[in-house]
Amino acid sequence: MKTQKRIIAIVCGGDSSEHDVSLRSAQGLYSFFDHDRYEIYIVDVKGTDWHVNLDNGETVDIDKNDFSFVLGDRTVYFDYAYITIHGQPGENGVMQGYFDLIHLPYSTSGVLVEAMTFDKYVLNNYMRGFGVRVADSILLRRGDSYDEQQIAQRIGMPCFVKPAADGSSFGVSKVKNADQLAPALRVAFMESDEVMIEGFLDGMEISQGIYKTAQKTVVLPATEVVTSNEFFDYDAKYNGQVQEITPARLSEETARRVAEETSRIYDILHANGIIRIDYIISKDNEGNDQINMLEINTTPGMTATSFIPQQVRAAGLDIKDVLSEIVENQF
Repeated sequence: MKTQKRIIAIVCGGDSSEHDVSLRSAQGLYSFFDHDRYEIYIVDVKGTDWHVNLDNGETVDIDKNDFSFVLGDRTVYFDYAYITIHGQPGENGVMQGYFDLIHLPYSTSGVLVEAMTFDKYVLNNYMRGFGVRVADSILLRRGDSYDEQQIAQRIGMPCFVKPAADGSSFGVSKVKNADQLAPALRVAFMESDEVMIEGFLDGMEISQGIYKTAQKTVVLPATEVVTSNEFFDYDAKYNGQVQEITPARLSEETARRVAEETSRIYDILHANGIIRIDYIISKDNEGNDQINMLEINTTPGMTATSFIPQQVRAAGLDIKDVLSEIVENQF
């Protein structure tokens, strides 16, 4: 028997290197949600081990036939899944396909959009067709032969080597000369069967969150990312080696243009829920700001210090209300 409250699963974990980061996002979301309005459980997914983490420290297995679980003498059926897995299977469309099959509404975009945004190379080439500025890139699959000098000539140096299909910050290297390509590729292939070599964009890195409901569009203030590291790597992201400035130090005109581009990209993808788009703001030959899309994160981090909660606070919004709006938009 269902209670009057909607029952929400915060689905976390996953099979990528960011499994534990996802658990922290789940704890953040659990603290943000309106518990007077919703009955909320954290569901940890890793491989075929799917279980609910109860408040008393116990775990209960999920029945994968209908994503239910037994609590005492009651079978709990979820009304909604809030997916906060960073990486597979929650960021590449696999989990979304499962939820589609059992007709359970969820917080992210659909299967195609998730699969496409997860693959950085596919995403860049798709968005380029809509006039979105992205860096030039080359795709290598495991076992492909390559010529370091040809790559350096085509892409230029420095460049980035990163797993093409992975939601993680692992395996990314900044390469400054052709001799560094081979070791960087070995590192990236440890995370993914496909690796993208991407041209370097010199400029300010920013990240902007957005969500839309049937009633409104909310583009959050952008965050400027300043790190003394070579780039915004795992240590910068999760071990505090970064300065995050919200709102970003952009001119009023550039901030408006970035917000418009963020809204346009959301509509191109027909996205759902909160997404976060990363950009590099570079300069053209006349010194004007150019907006370059880096990547799109459809399950952004949701710890108290993550970009989205920061941006929600900077916008003067209550994240509890934001999450309620996102859930209720699908009912």
